[in-house]
Amino acid sequence: MTEYRWEARNASGRVETGTLSAETSTAAAMTLRQQGHHVLKIAAQPKLRIDWKRVGEVLNSGSGPSQKEVLDFTIQLAVMIRAGINLRQALEGIALQIKNAKFRKIILQVRADVESGKSFSEAISQYPKQFNALYVNMVKASEMSGSFATMLDRIAAFISQQLETRKMVVGASIYPGIIATMATGVTVFLLTFVLPRFAGVFAGKEEALPGSTKFLMGLSEFMVTEWKILVGCSAGVLALLIGFLKTKAGNRTLDQAKLVVPLFRRMFRALYVSRSLQTMGELLNAGVPVLDAVSVTGDITGNTRYHGLFKKVHGAVREGRKLHEEMESSTLFPQSVVQMVAAGEESGRLGEVLEEVANFYQKVLRDAIKAMTSMIEPILIVVMGSVVGFIAMAIILPIFKMSSVVSG
Repeated sequence: MTEYRWEARNASGRVETGTLSAETSTAAAMTLRQQGHHVLKIAAQPKLRIDWKRVGEVLNSGSGPSQKEVLDFTIQLAVMIRAGINLRQALEGIALQIKNAKFRKIILQVRADVESGKSFSEAISQYPKQFNALYVNMVKASEMSGSFATMLDRIAAFISQQLETRKMVVGASIYPGIIATMATGVTVFLLTFVLPRFAGVFAGKEEALPGSTKFLMGLSEFMVTEWKILVGCSAGVLALLIGFLKTKAGNRTLDQAKLVVPLFRRMFRALYVSRSLQTMGELLNAGVPVLDAVSVTGDITGNTRYHGLFKKVHGAVREGRKLHEEMESSTLFPQSVVQMVAAGEESGRLGEVLEEVANFYQKVLRDAIKAMTSMIEPILIVVMGSVVGFIAMAIILPIFKMSSVVSG
């Protein structure tokens, strides 16, 4: 059946329009005539067809590639280069398999730039969000040494390890958030649904109630009657907090907090030490000049304090001093790490030493995450139990008190 839109004159001479379903336009016209209409115009309505493939492309086009997609691209490119496929054909072949429309467009543009005579490192440097400074510098070094496929393997291994590290840190950070949310939810439930049920029991006996009960009953009443104000204030505070954290001052404050809060500082210090040393070690072993390696490392650390330190180290190296001399004056690196860096500089094996120390701190990071999660669970359970216990006692004690008065 097809939907037809018609225009016809009725028996009184008035023009009407409408739609009807029929097998053919002739059948539709016949139906209208049987109803006493004089058909003026009739046409099939176009069917609404959804191009789901196009919808998917539009949805994907707004989001850039994830680190996992960049990793997959790097692995595929290394395999194809090692198999003897030239760079232009390899990029074109990989682009056809990429589902993310935005990333596919980037790779096709990189292929076009390479075809026009640009080097691969120069082509990808135009997309710093997808290919960071470490990626670009390691590729550039490989282009000079002729070890492109091998370097891509090293980049892929580096990205893979960073993804694994990020997964561990995010997982460790989410866990306390979930427990805290549950604790907050239980507290709100008790205050807004349980306590109001006892308001009638305590009515008229306010003088006999302990201070804790009066406080909770008042808080409960306020939350029930003025919940719109509470929600609005909470949303406003959250918006201000998010806005502050997006500023430079807020970013510095958060980065500083990560390094000093007792429960989290060991984990974050191990994270930044391992990340910075691994980045610098990879760059130095790839043949990147020391000044460039220090500059890139500072940009990739992910913490403003470590970024500031590497900026100072960069200036010191440019003036002819050693790396460890500037690092020694900071508390951001343990003294043992500084000594290892100094030994690496003296022996001429700085890149290898940095990678070994970074691997050690990867283990320290895993241990720190395990220790943190094992400590957070009992702490949050105690806090949650204390809050719930306080609320329960504030309800139960007055009831016991009143029952003893009645029995007496």
